[in-house]
Order: sequence, then C-alpha cells, then structure tokens
Amino acid sequence: MKPWLDDLFGVKKPIIAMCHMHAFPGDPDYDPQKGLEWIYTSARRDLLALQEGGVDGVLFSNEFSLPYLTKVEPITIACMANIIAELKKDIKVPYGVNVLWDASASIDLAMATGAKFVREIFTGVYASDFGLWNTNAGEVIRHQHNICAQNVRLFFNIVPEAAAYLGERNIEQIARSTVFNTRPDALCISGLIAGAATSSQTLKIVKETVPETPVFANTGVRIDNVTDQLLVADGAITGTTFKKDGDTWNDVEVDRVKSFMNKVKELRKQL
Repeated sequence: MKPWLDDLFGVKKPIIAMCHMHAFPGDPDYDPQKGLEWIYTSARRDLLALQEGGVDGVLFSNEFSLPYLTKVEPITIACMANIIAELKKDIKVPYGVNVLWDASASIDLAMATGAKFVREIFTGVYASDFGLWNTNAGEVIRHQHNICAQNVRLFFNIVPEAAAYLGERNIEQIARSTVFNTRPDALCISGLIAGAATSSQTLKIVKETVPETPVFANTGVRIDNVTDQLLVADGAITGTTFKKDGDTWNDVEVDRVKSFMNKVKELRKQL
C-alpha cells in the first residue's frame, strides 16, 4: 500500500465526504435570484456539518450541474475556484475537487485552490447518458505535469456512474491495465448513480487484482453497509448518506455524519 494515503489523511480507511455545490451560471438549474452568495453559503453550511461530524476529508464537486459536460465551461471552474477560496479559512481536513466530468479542469482547479487530490474519469471509452465518453489519459497527465501539479493525487474512477465500458474487457482486466499503463494514485468503484451502492464483489475483484493500489468505494456507502465495504476497500467517498433523509439533493445533517463516523471509528479499532 502506498504510504501517501496514511500520510494525507492520518487514519486507516479514510472517509472522504462529498461537499456538493449547487448549480452555477450556465447550468440549467442555476438560480439567478439566489446567486453565487447562496451557493457559497450552502457549501459552507455543508462543509461545517461534515467536519463537525468527523469526516477525514472533503471532496468539492459541482454535483448540481446536471446534465454534466465532458468539457466544462470556464465559468464553472471560475465559480468553483472563487467559492473554494472563500471556504479555505473554514477547511480543517484534506480536500479535493471534482469538476464533473472534465479531468483536465479538475486538475486545473486543484492547482488553483491547493486541493490535494482529484477524482475523475481518466481512462477508457464509455457509452453514457452524456453521449460517447472518450478519454485521453496521456494528454491529461502530461497537462498535470505541464502546470506543475504533480503533487495532486489522482483518483481514477474506473466504474463510472451512468456509463458502460465499451469493449470486451472485464473489471479485472481494466484494473490491471489501468494500473500498469497510467499508475493512478487510487482507483474508485461506483454504483449506477450517486447514492447507489458499490458492488462489494467488484471491490473485492479489483482489490485482489491490484493489491498495492488503494481502492475506494465511490458511491452508496451507508451506515448499514459501511462495515462490509471497508472490510474490502481502503476507504470510501460518500455524500448521499450524510444528507437529510438520505437524499442526494438535501442538505447535510450533522447527526447523520456523526452516527456514520462513530461506526467507522469502531470498525478501525478492530482492524
């Protein structure tokens, strides 16, 4: 296991919580009456609740920018950078960024805001709800080096939401070749959509295939399945379970976060 994971989060099996940002100018659901100040206020409220609840890290994303773009507009990156800059005085845990679904933009945003990691789709070709989804890992990673962002850790989502891999390869083959060819810092395994549980069997296959690479459960980790998920995965990225009524589009509730993290802390004692 790469020691950077322990060095960054300071715990075994880190829980990275999603801090979902509301729709930005140019997004169909943007509310011009509420404006950017409301987006900042909402993000700050969720951030503080997540930190009070005891999460180990935070991942900022433009979750409400549906339907997503594979090459985002500059206004989205600019707005996210502005809000994260305003939030930095309140951030107490390691944080990352995810500009859905644009790998280069995510790295740009990380470099601009001091984020330690990004999560994105870096490899593969997919048939998705957003059209034919192609990637160019060589180009993106060269871009990372060109802007001196080598210290930004890359979480490769190799089972993305709302998409199916094109080609006759199983997940074992995908995991093995992804690690060999692109040397990701971590792999993420997802369910169908945000809040949908990650397959424990798929997690197990990937972890056994690439045991030296951290593997994260990327969606649908809840208080009732977190033990099973973390017995296999090296950590989890989760957001929906922390929201009121377990609904992705609601606000974070600190009591839900505390209950979840208390269970995680008890599990860590047994590992």
